[in-house]
Amino acid sequence: MSERDAPQSHDHPPTGDGTRCVHAGLPEPTPGAPFLPGPVFAAPYHLDPWQGPAASPNGYGRPDNPTRRLLEAAVGELEGGDCRVFASGQAAITGLLLAVLRAGDVVVLPADGYFPVRAFATDTLAGNGVRVLFAPTAGPYPDLDGVRLVLVETPANPGLDVVDLPALAGRAHAAGALLAVDNTTATPLGQRPLDLGADVVVASGTKALTGHSDLLLGYVATRSAELLSTVTAWRTATGSVPGAFDAWLAHRSLATLDLRLARQTANAAALARLLADRADVSGLRWPGLPEDPAYPVATRQLRRMPGVLSFDLGSADRVARFLCAARLVAAATSFGGLHTTADRRAQWGDDTAPGFVRLSCGVEDTADLVADVTAALEAAA
Repeated sequence: MSERDAPQSHDHPPTGDGTRCVHAGLPEPTPGAPFLPGPVFAAPYHLDPWQGPAASPNGYGRPDNPTRRLLEAAVGELEGGDCRVFASGQAAITGLLLAVLRAGDVVVLPADGYFPVRAFATDTLAGNGVRVLFAPTAGPYPDLDGVRLVLVETPANPGLDVVDLPALAGRAHAAGALLAVDNTTATPLGQRPLDLGADVVVASGTKALTGHSDLLLGYVATRSAELLSTVTAWRTATGSVPGAFDAWLAHRSLATLDLRLARQTANAAALARLLADRADVSGLRWPGLPEDPAYPVATRQLRRMPGVLSFDLGSADRVARFLCAARLVAAATSFGGLHTTADRRAQWGDDTAPGFVRLSCGVEDTADLVADVTAALEAAA
């Protein structure tokens, strides 16, 4: 699907991804004002002495903030729904789960998704009386009758499997379940789950969405007024909101999202081809490779492939030698930033092999990155 084939707002003529990213959420032009107003640093605001908080949306900074509203408008425009931003991706995901699920409910979570979400489910949700089931991203899925919520992460982190979202949405809705999609790896430029049948999107904005490795952010997006109200009430009650400066930094960063993703995808494609030809690398996963198990679904569903790939170097020692030898690949967790990073997931307690690596491509020149990874692999052999 090309970027101009994507669903567009009815209020404006069709535009491409880059144009939407540059202009998303900006206020109407005002002479003498900046394109993106500076962050509003306020906890309390002046109130109307007669009407109190009813006279303005700004009464106290926890429920609302003008800078936060602009960011929510921008992310909502990209995702195709209404958005609420949170202090981190984990805050957004756990907030959704706790706001929607009650004792006696059943939830299905990805067995191969983000490890802290699975740990939260077994430690907290189960303790609250929620029955937790796990299913691999690519399936098979259990019978969904009686399930309240299905949460999938596609492409999955860190294994990069992909699920057919329209098919799963059909199954979930036929059983009376809600479908939530973690869109962190794909970003809203890679796929729009709400257009594919999902009821709600959750994501970490810490990663590729903002892409500068300088803030923590999460969000929930939906077209359901009921879900939006539930999530908003939860966020207000718990106070899991981002600060004004983080919200401003995130909005500023959105303008380059299309450009950053284009280079990251190109770098991932080049590294995937390099790694696929090496006998000393196993378990390579990138959904853009024709031989990848996720390729048939990914090419139908994703508008662009992620800048993340995974592979196995056989041992923790070899991963360490590879990282020490690389000049352009930093040892760091998280992904989606401007700098290429590699993360040995087992060191965080994730149930992956000792030599499993999640590599996140930055925006370095492709030829330089390929040469550096090649040299580092040779040095680590």
